[in-house]
Amino acid sequence: MSIAPHRLLGFAFASADLLVEIGADDRITFAVGAAAMLSGGAETSLNGRSWRDFVESDDHPVLDALFLASADRHRQGPVVVRLAAEPADGRGAFAISACRLPQNKGRISCALAPAHPLPLGEEPGGLHGRHGFETVGKRLFEAAQATGEDLELAFVEMSGLGGLAQQLPEDAGRALRTRLAGALRAQSHGGAAAAHLGDDRYALIRQAGESPQALTAGLAKLLGLVADVGDVRFSAKAMPISGDVSPSQVVRAMRYALDDFIRDGVTGEGPLTLQDAVNQSVRNTLEKASALGSAVAKRQFTLVFQPVVSLKNGLLHHHEVLVRFGDDASPFPMIRMAEELDLIEGLDLAIAEQATARLANDPKLKLAVNVSGRTITSPAFAPAIGRLLKTRKGVSGRLMFELTESAAIEDLALANRHIQALRKMGCEVCLDDFGAGAASLAYLQQLNLDLVKIDGRYIRELQHGGREATFIRHLVSMCAELGVKTLAEMVETPQVEDAVRQAGVDFGQGYLYGAPTPRPAAPPSRTGAAAARRVGVVETWG
Repeated sequence: MSIAPHRLLGFAFASADLLVEIGADDRITFAVGAAAMLSGGAETSLNGRSWRDFVESDDHPVLDALFLASADRHRQGPVVVRLAAEPADGRGAFAISACRLPQNKGRISCALAPAHPLPLGEEPGGLHGRHGFETVGKRLFEAAQATGEDLELAFVEMSGLGGLAQQLPEDAGRALRTRLAGALRAQSHGGAAAAHLGDDRYALIRQAGESPQALTAGLAKLLGLVADVGDVRFSAKAMPISGDVSPSQVVRAMRYALDDFIRDGVTGEGPLTLQDAVNQSVRNTLEKASALGSAVAKRQFTLVFQPVVSLKNGLLHHHEVLVRFGDDASPFPMIRMAEELDLIEGLDLAIAEQATARLANDPKLKLAVNVSGRTITSPAFAPAIGRLLKTRKGVSGRLMFELTESAAIEDLALANRHIQALRKMGCEVCLDDFGAGAASLAYLQQLNLDLVKIDGRYIRELQHGGREATFIRHLVSMCAELGVKTLAEMVETPQVEDAVRQAGVDFGQGYLYGAPTPRPAAPPSRTGAAAARRVGVVETWG
C-alpha cells in the first residue's frame, strides 16, 4: 500500500497504534494500523463506516467537540473514549488525538491507541461533581509529578447559559447541555477531568499553555455561541497545579480554590499559584479545626431522621440518623473536614451517644447511624459502643451502623473484625452508597454485612431500564446469595418504588416516604387499592 508522506506524518504525531482519516460526513476514508482495535477486522473493514459506530453514544459529544476544535489546525487531545462494544482484551476504550493537516483537504487525521476507560462523573454527560473532581485532581497531580507534565486548574463561568437552556424548547435545551458537557470534557486532561459546580460555573484540569481567553473563545465556538454577546457572558481564569507540594496539599489547595470560585466566581481575586492556595488553605484549616473540635466536644450539632421502609409489606423498618451543623443544608464538607483532621471518630461517637439516648426513651424506635471508614478501623470504637450499650438498657438490637465510603478503608481485614464485634453486640451493619466508589465490590467481598444501600444515581435511572436495571438485578441476586439485604435510596416517586421492588430490592428510602425531620416520624399512611397494588398486601405503616 502506498502511503502519502503527510499521512505518515499524521500517523507519527502520536506514535499511535491506528491512524484513521475522517471526512466531513463523519465517515472513515482511510485507515492504517491495528484496525482490529475498533472493528475486530482488517483496515479495509473501517472504510466507509461512521466513527459513531465504534464509540459509546455518551462519548459522541466529546469527539464532536474534539473534531470541531481541530479545525484550528492545532492538535487536539488526547482524550479517552469508550468503545461501543467490549473488545476481547477488556480495555474497552481508546485514546484519540486529532488534527487537520493543511494538505489533507479538510479531512481529520486521528491517532488512536488502546486505553483503559477513565472514571467519569455522575452528572449528565460525564461531568464530575465537586467531590469526584477533587479525587480526579489528586490522581492527575500524582501522575503529573511522575511524568513532568504541566497541568492547571481552570475555572470557567458562563453567566446566563443555564437560563438560556431553560428558555429553549426541551430538546434544544438538552442538546445545548449535552454539547456543553462534551466541549468541557474535550478540553480537559484525558477527556474526563471536568466538573459542574453549579450556577453556570465549571472547572477543568487541563494541560497548561493556552490562555483563559482562548479557552472561553473555544468553548463558545464549540457551543455555537458568540462569547459575550446576548445574555451569555464567558469568563475564565487558571491556576497552575505543579510545584513541590504533596498530593494531600494539592487536594486542600484545590478545595480552597474551588470554594473561592463557587463563592465569588471568576471576578474574585482567588489564589494565583498553587503555593498561595496551600498557604491560605492551611490558615483556613487551622481556624476550622478549632471550631469543629469545639462543636464536637460541646455537641453543637443537631440530628434529623429519615424513614426506611420494607418494600415487601410497606412497614417502617428503621430511621437513618443524619447530622446537621447550624444552617448548613449539607453536612458533607464538615464530615470530610472531620475525617481529614482526625476528629471524625469523636463525631461518630457523639452521634451514636445521642442516638442511643433516643432509643432508650422510645422502645419502638430503630436507628441507623453513620460511621466513617476511618472510624471503623479504630481499635477504640467498638469497645466504646459496647460500653454505651451497657449503659442503655433495652437498646441492643435497635442500633444499626451505616459504613460510609467518604474515607477509604485501607485495612479491610481489620475493619471486618471490628464490624463483627459490632454485630455480636446486636448491631446490624450496612454498607452505604454501594456503587458510588471504586472500592464497593472489594468491600462486599471482604466484609461480612447485613445490608447494602444502593447509590441513588442507579436508582434514579432504574425505571428507564438499561444498564442501571441490569446492575441492580445482578447486585440483588449476588447479595441474596451472600445473605445480605438491599436498600434503595432516593426513592422519590411511585414509579421508582415499583421499579426497585420489581428488581427484588428489600428496603426503600427517599422523599416518597418522608424527608429528614427533627423527630422520627412514621411515613404517611397509604391505604386501599393503591397501597395494595404497591406492596402486594392491604397493610399500612404503623
